[in-house]
Amino acid sequence: MLKALINLFFPKVCYACLNLLGDNENTICVDCRNDLPVTNFHFENNDTVKKVLYGRVKIEHATALFRFEKKGLVQQLIHGLKYKNYENIGFILGNWLGNELREIDDYNSIDIVIPVPLHKKKLKKRGYNQVAKFGQQISRALNTEYRDDILVKITNNKSQSKKGRLARWINSEELFAIKNIESIENKHILLVDDIITTGATLEACSNVLNQAKNVKISIATMAIA
Repeated sequence: MLKALINLFFPKVCYACLNLLGDNENTICVDCRNDLPVTNFHFENNDTVKKVLYGRVKIEHATALFRFEKKGLVQQLIHGLKYKNYENIGFILGNWLGNELREIDDYNSIDIVIPVPLHKKKLKKRGYNQVAKFGQQISRALNTEYRDDILVKITNNKSQSKKGRLARWINSEELFAIKNIESIENKHILLVDDIITTGATLEACSNVLNQAKNVKISIATMAIA
């Protein structure tokens, strides 16, 4: 009765379609889980994500869980994650992708999972890094280390969510710094982010990580636009 009363005043809704969740559903309803545009890149040895960065930075392996479509379910999820405090979405998606990557030999050589960082001012305003739980769950699935004290963002760009690809590229002079560099020497790093568009952010992060001796870099994102 108490649960029914709570649901009456604070109904649980699917973060993708915003419809009411069933009793056995959590965060994302069954229908939306089935309708989400999964890529299966990692299962099919598809280099679509890797090709975004081709000729710019050396990447070992790269994948994205979903294809991003304007006004689609994935956009709704990522918007909720970044701007509505629906941090549990990162947990769900990280668990989803992590369990899949665990079955693939290419990703079982990962030593450290590192999230693309937020600038400290944006982190304070939002209260969390939207890719933190995503990266943490992948790290747990791969039984590897998660480190958010390696990459530091030292510029505070405005949100690029409403900008086109060209505008994002022009505004991609994002600067990152590296700390504890000795802890990633000779390591295979999995760099995680929410979405890859032009690849400028992941390129900038990879270039900084490559300052360490003999590192290998792979990439995993929630979505690709």
